[in-house]
Amino acid sequence: MGVSKPAVVMLYLIIVCAEIIILSNRIVFAQCQGNFQGLVQECSKYVQKGGPTQKPSQGCCNVVKAVDLPCVCQHITRDVEQIISMEKAAYVAAVCGKPLSRGTKCGSYTVP
Repeated sequence: MGVSKPAVVMLYLIIVCAEIIILSNRIVFAQCQGNFQGLVQECSKYVQKGGPTQKPSQGCCNVVKAVDLPCVCQHITRDVEQIISMEKAAYVAAVCGKPLSRGTKCGSYTVP
């Protein structure tokens, strides 16, 4: 029984996306305060591109409240923006009680 080509391509894309997030987190972790592994684990499903905007969990909000979001925003790359919706990230921050200030640049996104 063989593995279909679409399944192999999807697995490859998932691995590449995970590597981009891990590398980006290492760079940000060295420069910004917060639990970035927790941020990825608790909040990734709320900020991924595609799908509806969802209210984040309390676990996600707990991590968001402890992260220096303006610092993280300064280090968002185009690779990260291919996976993460900056609009959803700003929404999550606001719902969690830590809204980004109007005009804050987060990657190429500017908070309205």
